[in-house]
Amino acid sequence: MSETLLMDDRVTTVATATAEGESLWIPLRDLEGATGWSLKPEGACRGEACVPIPPSRTEEFARDQAFNIAALARHLGQPLLHDSGHHAWALGETGGSRAGALRSLQAPDFTLPDLDGRDHSLHDHLGEKVFLVSWASW
Repeated sequence: MSETLLMDDRVTTVATATAEGESLWIPLRDLEGATGWSLKPEGACRGEACVPIPPSRTEEFARDQAFNIAALARHLGQPLLHDSGHHAWALGETGGSRAGALRSLQAPDFTLPDLDGRDHSLHDHLGEKVFLVSWASW
């Protein structure tokens, strides 16, 4: 059964992935294309940044030419959500990334419709002062 991975603002269906409980095993041949991560001697790497795999936890991260991306997410402190009924996994940003975004005082871009159904994006108002109001019933 394929697994759907929501990560870095993209949705990827990984036909070769295997879910086992709260582990998502992706074959090494598909890992970089699906996640941007690759397994190297120095650890799990994405671009120039590498995360060393603790030697005592190697089997938690890698086995049989597959890598457990869920274990890496937990190791990095990324929020992780698994919906086994829909074969879907969502990986959020690390706390450090979110804190950096808050310190920058830059709102993330988004698009929402107005009452007439016309879409409006925050980036359309670059350089202008924008007053954002949000509300939730909970």
